[in-house]
Amino acid sequence: MTAEGKPFACLTCYDATTARRLARAGVHVLLVGDTAAEVVLGLPRTIDMPLEVLLALTAGVKRGAPEAVVMGDMPFMSYQADEGEAIRNAGRFLTEGLADIVKLEVDASFAGLVGKMSRAGIPVCAHIGSRPQRAAMSGGYAAAGRTAEDARSIVEDSSAMVRAGAKMLLIEAVPEEVTALVLPAVAREAEGRVVPVIGIGAGTACHGQVIVWQDLVGLTETPPRFAEPVADLGRAVEEAGRAWVDRVANRAIGGRGYAMRPGESERLRAGNTEDKSQTFPHPRMVEHKRGAR
Repeated sequence: MTAEGKPFACLTCYDATTARRLARAGVHVLLVGDTAAEVVLGLPRTIDMPLEVLLALTAGVKRGAPEAVVMGDMPFMSYQADEGEAIRNAGRFLTEGLADIVKLEVDASFAGLVGKMSRAGIPVCAHIGSRPQRAAMSGGYAAAGRTAEDARSIVEDSSAMVRAGAKMLLIEAVPEEVTALVLPAVAREAEGRVVPVIGIGAGTACHGQVIVWQDLVGLTETPPRFAEPVADLGRAVEEAGRAWVDRVANRAIGGRGYAMRPGESERLRAGNTEDKSQTFPHPRMVEHKRGAR
């Protein structure tokens, strides 16, 4: 699609049921992001996302949407400390997590690692620009590339990642002027290869666009400034919950019940009227006898 100049759609996703629906809707790429820490597990930060949980969620999404491209997001400290461990963890996303590609939050200093992953046969999406896993370094989540120096650094990061072998880039929360410089830089370094660039809060020029699923459908309380909801599922979920509370209170839960097989109800009633004179030993007596043996 990038080669043909057709924008492609991405969304985060964290379960098979939602993945199945989004694939039917035509969403091309599903990102199993470390945002699951916040929107699924209720944790305060994305860096709290456990690796094992994210592997399981990624596999679930792929099983729900086998034809979609599924991207596994490598969580905090799954690739930063040791290159060997990073490659093994990335490999687990492809084998256990069934992912088609892994995403790492990187700058130019990670070029060596991205190169080794590529040589190992692991497709990498390099996440540049604003990097949420480094939010603690700046006191919170913030945009990137708002100064000329920072913008030039991001362009250099993009070039380094493509030279290292990244198959895709994701650029987050940068002004459109930065994206306008990154796209031709990626094309130059790709030397004829197609390296799609996905944007999130990076303007409309990117080859693909991604957003957090819960932000898109109105399930989050305070979505980021670049996330414009297209639905209000939050209110719909609350209304459905209230409707269920009312049904239960009125003993009118709806649906269809079950019936016994023909004749079984009569047998059940007849059995209840039979002689109940047979006695059974008290459970404590049974335990006592077992102990005696």
